[in-house]
Amino acid sequence: MTTFQRIVLAQRPRGEVLASNFRLETVEVPALADGQVLVRNHFLSLDPYMRGRMSDAKSYAAPQPLDETMIGGTVGQVVESKNPKFAVGEHVAGMFGWAEMGVSDGALLRKLDVSRIPLSAYLGPVGMTGMTAWYGLNQIMQPKAGETVAVSAASGAVGSVVGQLAKLRGCRVVGIAGGKEKCDYVVNELGFDACVDYKAGNLQADLAAAAPNGIDAIFENVGGEVFDAALARTNAFARVALCGMIAGYNGADVEIKNARVLLTNRLTLRGFIVTEHMEFWPQGLTELGMLVATGKLKYRETVAPDLAAAPEAFIGLLKGKNFGKQLVKLI
Repeated sequence: MTTFQRIVLAQRPRGEVLASNFRLETVEVPALADGQVLVRNHFLSLDPYMRGRMSDAKSYAAPQPLDETMIGGTVGQVVESKNPKFAVGEHVAGMFGWAEMGVSDGALLRKLDVSRIPLSAYLGPVGMTGMTAWYGLNQIMQPKAGETVAVSAASGAVGSVVGQLAKLRGCRVVGIAGGKEKCDYVVNELGFDACVDYKAGNLQADLAAAAPNGIDAIFENVGGEVFDAALARTNAFARVALCGMIAGYNGADVEIKNARVLLTNRLTLRGFIVTEHMEFWPQGLTELGMLVATGKLKYRETVAPDLAAAPEAFIGLLKGKNFGKQLVKLI
């Protein structure tokens, strides 16, 4: 290959993301300098955090530059190497973004063993997605056996892992998801004790029935009315891991209407960015890898067919159209 395709951010979205915010380009494969490797990406990860990066508002990370390759995690294979630490044919995880190929000096590449774990899983349960779940549960929620854990966006890539890890700890796990199909999957396939369909129109009553003894820990991905309903069911000294506020990703302001509960129930609420806690990644990824390899951690993927399909797949992700981890197949 002498050229490859990439997608750049052409303009910042105002409100909802549109396909026209992106541009597909063909670029030359660069010549390698000493110490560099060329990787052919096989899968790209699409994640809600990308919506925040598309904005130039002040945030925890620098905005995605215009006319540059969109940020994103990838897994692929080394196809050329001038770095003695990486051999042609080795599988690696990197951050090459929305592109078919990428060049690295090797510093941020992670070698992958695909003998027992599928390559794509390193973007899901054995990657940043899984670590987000692992960190929020173990370092913030710290649930004990017998406690009730609530997980919003329960059928999603992160929420599905949180719930399964909590079940392995002996917790009662209540998911919140949109639609009967997703709720059935969360209970019947993932083993949650209950799942509340927030689209059914009885969120508070259904959550009360699913968590009769209250809620001791919340993993929050959504915000808005879903978060408020869970807060209303909390027990004293409940812990909240605030991972995402997808209800507000298109620019809407997300209020916490039950903020008084934070005081009256003496809650601990902590937002977190998992890439700020890299010291936990070796332990967490080892545990997650063992669970996936032995079939104790289940996961589901929605896969877009090629790079050109990435914008529409990303727009669908923000609207909850995906089931499990949203990926793009690049080869």
